[in-house]
Amino acid sequence: MTIDNKENRKYKCEVCGYTYNPEVGDKRFNLEKGIPFNDLPHNWRCPVCNADKDQFFEVRIS
Repeated sequence: MTIDNKENRKYKCEVCGYTYNPEVGDKRFNLEKGIPFNDLPHNWRCPVCNADKDQFFEVRIS
């Protein structure tokens, strides 16, 4: 999977402030870099506070 090169899309947890960065991935879930947030497994949770995916909002950084 490729990362959208037009803009840098990250997703921030509204509970604890953790930011999922597809350029880094998530070592806790053994997810390689390059996986967009929308393609994360349905059971993926915030690695800091254990919040569900629906507790995240998109953050665009240019």
